[in-house]
Amino acid sequence: MRENQEVLNKYNEEFKDKHPSEIVSWVLTLAKNPVITTNFRPYEAAILNLVASEDKNIKTIWCDTGYNTPNTYKHAEEIIGKLDLNIQLYVPKQTAAHRDVVLGIPDVNDPKHAIFTEQVKLEPFKRAMSEHQPDVWFTNLRKGQTAFRDNIGIFSFSKDGILKVSPFYFWSDETLDSYLEENNLPNEFKYFDPTKVLENRECGLHN
Repeated sequence: MRENQEVLNKYNEEFKDKHPSEIVSWVLTLAKNPVITTNFRPYEAAILNLVASEDKNIKTIWCDTGYNTPNTYKHAEEIIGKLDLNIQLYVPKQTAAHRDVVLGIPDVNDPKHAIFTEQVKLEPFKRAMSEHQPDVWFTNLRKGQTAFRDNIGIFSFSKDGILKVSPFYFWSDETLDSYLEENNLPNEFKYFDPTKVLENRECGLHN
């Protein structure tokens, strides 16, 4: 399936009505080195629970910008403990305190915003992917989040040719609310992404 768009289209059609657990189970039979990424934003507990229940040892990559809310950090600790996640933590090479002095958090229209985004999000992510070299990347992208995500499907390719799998792609917030409740999983909405101004703006990892 790797970098074969025709095959990708075939599987996107075949699996569009499958339950997310079926998607994850099938993909894991093919994957040699899968990872899941998270930032512990709202509804992340769903994808983490779904994948970890199929593979309890899967590497869970958390790129922490250093600007998360106290609520997010508490939520992350709760989820990590509850699901016994195999967390691989990546942080920027410069501390938030140091950056606040020399750069701050530039406005999205400021030319320095690209530098900021590279430092706090893109560089740690690239470092993580370079070290782990995954062939499959589980993520919680969903249709309706951004214009870009509206057209990628359950299966897509990253810029580096990694197979991205979004099992909950067609699920709404309401359906995910039910999933979280059924699985006794917490959710947390006090989340802050310093690289984005609007919720429907891409952060740079996926587009």
